[in-house]
Amino acid sequence: EHSSRSHTILTLTVVAQGSKGGEDSVTGKLNLVDLAGCERLKRSGAGDEASGIEDSGLRAKEAVVINKSLSTLGLVVMALAKGDAAYVPYRDSKLTRLLQDSLGGNSYTTLMATLHPQLEQK
Repeated sequence: EHSSRSHTILTLTVVAQGSKGGEDSVTGKLNLVDLAGCERLKRSGAGDEASGIEDSGLRAKEAVVINKSLSTLGLVVMALAKGDAAYVPYRDSKLTRLLQDSLGGNSYTTLMATLHPQLEQK
């Protein structure tokens, strides 16, 4: 009800030119990412009979894709944290593929979490 059930990525690219307009420019990229929360199929509304067959099937597919991309992001972060990982699964998800240059290498990554204080309804 309160979730958009999607990830959002805003990418800002900043280019600083040298004082004489030469080739000594510096480029930086800032990715602001709003990740969708983990979706349990039961809580996603996929099983609601009142929502209709087509809508519940779409919700189930969305929940599966969200969970896969979040899981792959976790695998990428764990592989990068090891430092000696032979394989980092960037290509297993569109999300990690888009964020590949921001997750590893010469980059800084910060995680902020915002939580809603609403109690779980049963």
